[in-house]
Amino acid sequence: MSGERVAVVSKWLSAEWFDQARGMADDQPSYPGLSARIQYEVTGGPDGDVSYYCILEDGRLQSSAGGRVESPDVTITAPWADSVAMEQGDLDPNVAFMQGRMKVAGSMGVMMALLPAARTPEYKALRRRIAEITEF
Repeated sequence: MSGERVAVVSKWLSAEWFDQARGMADDQPSYPGLSARIQYEVTGGPDGDVSYYCILEDGRLQSSAGGRVESPDVTITAPWADSVAMEQGDLDPNVAFMQGRMKVAGSMGVMMALLPAARTPEYKALRRRIAEITEF
């Protein structure tokens, strides 16, 4: 045995996928004071609309799962195809927002505070690693 880990591919937004993605995010740097409860609404998927959430504390992922979070700071809504394109890195979320393809409701202050962390090399590398284990 070579000792090489084989990546398990999971269906996007499945319970298994959330578990894998959370584990992969453990090595992300912290950003003291950057905390948010983010609700995502993905519309028009193959199995209907999907809701999921992420909870960040000091910039680190504390929780994520399918369903709804109580008292979200920000709610992000986008169609399935655009959400997949953003997850795969083929659509810049800023472009999607500017074109009206992604809607943001709630605290724009929280949303703006999240942007610098989302542009770091560490976060971009994490997104690529997660995309590699994702079946869309």
